[in-house]
Amino acid sequence: QVQLVESGGGLVQAGGSLRLSCAASGSIFSINAMGWYRQAPGKERELVAAISSGRDTYYADSLKGRFTISRDNVKNTLYLQMSSLKPEDTAIYYCVAQRRPGVWDSWGQGTQVTVSE
Repeated sequence: QVQLVESGGGLVQAGGSLRLSCAASGSIFSINAMGWYRQAPGKERELVAAISSGRDTYYADSLKGRFTISRDNVKNTLYLQMSSLKPEDTAIYYCVAQRRPGVWDSWGQGTQVTVSE
């Protein structure tokens, strides 16, 4: 089992920045990749960014250049640096982990990000 705990969400004005953190514990040796999903009200969850154990990264096309994902394997922590935030970035952001390729089977409880005009 892998436990994931997010932090760093909050309220920010448009154009501002936030950094989300996700502390992983449990069977962290089994983690293949980690990532961030988000879900806005009335919308489906979408994969925002992901990073493999080899540090290969993926970003949703609409977010490239504004968001940066990184991981600190010593601290067992995943980060998402978000800049130039827009109101449409308002969502609950979930930290996720993958123990088998293609299966996001561990989810955090989510952290709310609200971007005001």
